[in-house]
Amino acid sequence: MRQFNESATSRRLFLQFLAASPLIGSAVHEALAVDAAQVPPRLPDPISWGPLNVDGLIKSPQEALSVFDFELVARQKVPPAHFGKVATGSDDEFTMRANRADFAKVRLLPRRLRDVSKPDSSITLFGVQWDSPVFICPAGASRAMHPDGDVGVSKAAEAGKHLQILAASVSTSIEDCMAARGGTPIWFQLYPQYGFEITKDIIARAERRGAPVLVLTIDMPVSPNFETLERLTRLDHQTCTNCHQTPAGGPTAAEMLSRPHYASIPPERYKTISSSPVKLDWDFVRRLRDATKMKVVLKGIIAPEDAALCVKYGFDGMIVSNHGGRAGDFGTSSISVLPEIVAVVKGKIPILVDSGFRRGMDVIKALAMGATAVGICRPYLWGLGAFGQAGVERVLEILRTETRVAMAQAGAPSLKDLVPAMIHVDQV
Repeated sequence: MRQFNESATSRRLFLQFLAASPLIGSAVHEALAVDAAQVPPRLPDPISWGPLNVDGLIKSPQEALSVFDFELVARQKVPPAHFGKVATGSDDEFTMRANRADFAKVRLLPRRLRDVSKPDSSITLFGVQWDSPVFICPAGASRAMHPDGDVGVSKAAEAGKHLQILAASVSTSIEDCMAARGGTPIWFQLYPQYGFEITKDIIARAERRGAPVLVLTIDMPVSPNFETLERLTRLDHQTCTNCHQTPAGGPTAAEMLSRPHYASIPPERYKTISSSPVKLDWDFVRRLRDATKMKVVLKGIIAPEDAALCVKYGFDGMIVSNHGGRAGDFGTSSISVLPEIVAVVKGKIPILVDSGFRRGMDVIKALAMGATAVGICRPYLWGLGAFGQAGVERVLEILRTETRVAMAQAGAPSLKDLVPAMIHVDQV
């Protein structure tokens, strides 16, 4: 084992102390409050030679060298409260930072002298083939980021033949998004938060509209503490309803009535809505699963024990996710728990994963661990906020290219050639 000198160890511990200091946290929040011209990249992927002022920001999507180039442009163009919706994690945001930092602990051992001249990055999920293992995570913030909104995201996803998951909370119907994709099916996601009968009605509508897969997000039984969002909202003096119907803090139950996926529900159903949280347990989601013919995937699995129950109770798939650091500040990254979850699932159902993925190398590390597909959210929202649909297309293009390059570098002609033997995880 390599020995480190005391000086290096002391320096590392001091830096860890600074990172955890509430004073540093306050400085970060203050940095977010200043003009975009002075704001450096906030997440722990600083491009040290990157632009720190608006004169150095990219002017078009094609100028971007990585997905990080879009973040500062979006920060400049998007109103503070809207940007805060995307930027925020919960509490001290340790989990959000861990999602990125833990990739550095995963090392990949490449194989040599394999023909990687034509890398095949396609995947098949539930009988449907997609050109890339990168999928579009659901987000209710698309319309707030740019007028192109969910339709623009759908068109960009279709251009690269990416799987897309649409959130029930968006202001665009699944029909419009599927039409933007030329009829390509879209998975449908919702929070089972308004009780069984209302949730069942929403699911039935999505099924009638041709959604093949239902994604139930189960990791937010209560609303988290979003401090970054609140701080940036205080800086924002615009009237949100000038550009979209939902205030920055999120829609109320009554406001959801205007959403297309809720509008067809009989009004008397809404009389049953209570301000108290829905009792969300395994029995509840199993009843929802039995109420539809769609495949049902649970999103928000982190504990291996819950992954085992997901298999035991007959769900069709799972998404390993901590909601990008938004669903509680536990400090547990998705990539760190993925090997344990793969071990308990034993290939019985597909394992998708999201939270913190920014590079093609991140993608192939997860695939080598045993994931079937990898989801992104913030990167495509940065692209959307910066340049609309064109920005999303470029973000997805960058990730497709990086993924194929990383495959070739790893000696993997196809995704099935990415195997756990290539992975070594450093101990904390």
